[in-house]
Amino acid sequence: MADVDALALSMPQTTKDASGDGRPSYLVHGKLFCCHRSRRRDAIDPQTGERLDDVLMFRVGNLGLKELMLADDRGVFFTTPHFDGYPAVLLRIADLDRLGRDELHDMVVEAWLTRAQKRVAKAWLEEHAESAELAEQPT
Repeated sequence: MADVDALALSMPQTTKDASGDGRPSYLVHGKLFCCHRSRRRDAIDPQTGERLDDVLMFRVGNLGLKELMLADDRGVFFTTPHFDGYPAVLLRIADLDRLGRDELHDMVVEAWLTRAQKRVAKAWLEEHAESAELAEQPT
């Protein structure tokens, strides 16, 4: 979770809101892009039948991307009927270590881009495209 926190807060104009129970939500311009969900009836542990307490929600760019992520062979991403038709995937905190830091970074960036103001997102993308180009140049 420390990586999620650091990555989310590294994005421009992001704020963190911790609800009364301390579960963080990450917002840009007041719009939610990632959060630690509270226990909900729609997310049940298949082995115990108890409500899951460790579910993260990440916004995604579109429903096609959501379906691609849900088809991932590792089975780390899931959804519930509550999110039918909504561009977001769920992930258990216990499964974070099954993602590489770069993959987690990309998920946070993708989620942030879905909610950031267009001019802010464009400026961030331009800045990071230049950084990537410099990093790829031979020395």
